[in-house]
This record gives sequence, structure tokens and C-alpha cells, in this order.
Amino acid sequence: MIRGICFTIVFLLTVICSIVSGQTLDKIQLKNGDLLFEDLDCGPLCDAIEQVTQSYGGNHFSHIGLVYIKADSVFIIEAIGAKVQLTPLERFTGRTTHKIYIGRPKISQQVIDKALTFSVSKLGVEYDDVFLYNNEKYYCSELIYDAFKYANHNKPFFKLEPMTFKRPGSNEFFPVWIDYYKDLGTEIPEGKLGINPGGISRSNKIEILNP
Repeated sequence: MIRGICFTIVFLLTVICSIVSGQTLDKIQLKNGDLLFEDLDCGPLCDAIEQVTQSYGGNHFSHIGLVYIKADSVFIIEAIGAKVQLTPLERFTGRTTHKIYIGRPKISQQVIDKALTFSVSKLGVEYDDVFLYNNEKYYCSELIYDAFKYANHNKPFFKLEPMTFKRPGSNEFFPVWIDYYKDLGTEIPEGKLGINPGGISRSNKIEILNP
């Protein structure tokens, strides 16, 4: 079964982790609750994603994680691979050669702490490789959406939008998505509500710290 990155979606990551070198982020700059945006080169799926989503500054973000600082160690809470997991910062940054962008939510630390508590409680939850909202599984940006919704008195902080898996300007699905969902044995969730890292990166609810 193909597993992957994000709705904006996703593909294999363990392979990418092993073959690319990463970058160093200033740990002093990072705070609990910061959002890290990654451009992961995951092949045809990411190529299809990039054609139908927009990211901050013309970038092509395909993954997002949440900064979680414990003692002197920096981790990233993320939905990736098989489940929601806690990843050391160095491993997270080592997946890509592209610049990683830092987004800081424009809300109180109390709300951010609640979002972190929610996210920690979801560690081990299965990865949502179908990209269907509210099915008790999580893809990367879906986890972020629900965490901040929970922290915001159950009111949406970020915005869900209809997803598309079709070529821009046509009514034809990208072949890679046809094969992907055929392997999963389910229909393509065209038009269903979802969220992606690019959309979050363009939200006026966050500030990009390293433009």
C-alpha cells in the first residue's frame, strides 16, 4: 500500500530521509507551537499536488509539523509514514535540501499549549492515507487543523477547502491519483473538504518568521 506525506499529499518518506542531507534551524528561534513547512521531493504525487495547491512565497510545501520543546530537546509532532509521531528536529530537517519555513500562530501561548496537548494525545494514531477529514486518522495538515480547532474552543482556526485531484483547467484526474486510490481500493475524494500545508502557510493567522 502506498503511504505518504500529506494531502497535499504524500508518498514515501523513509527513502527520502536516507538519501538527502538537511539543514540547520536556529533552535533558539523556535518556540513551542511553531509550524514548520517542508517541500519534500516525493515524486509524481508531490508534482501533482504542487500543480493544484499554492504555498507562501511561491513555494511548494508538501508537509507540515508542530514544534514541541521538551527540556532542551526540540521535537516535531507530525503525521507521517504510518502514524502520528514525535520526530527529533534533526531528523525532520534532514529530509529535504529545500529551505524550511517557520510559521508562528498569532494566538496566545495558552491556546498554543492546548494545541500541543491535543497533538501529543494523538501520538500513535494511524496515518490518514485516504485524506478524508474526521475519520479518526490524520494526515499532516489535518492534525494541525484539529489541534488548533480544539485549542480555539472547538472553533476552526484554519480553513477547510474542497480538495481536487484533477489537472488544472480540465475534468481529468491526474493518472498518479487514479493509481493511488485504486491501490487503496477506494474512490478519489474529489470535492471533499480538506486542508494542506500550502493553505496553512498562506493563512493570516500565522506569521512567517524567515521569509
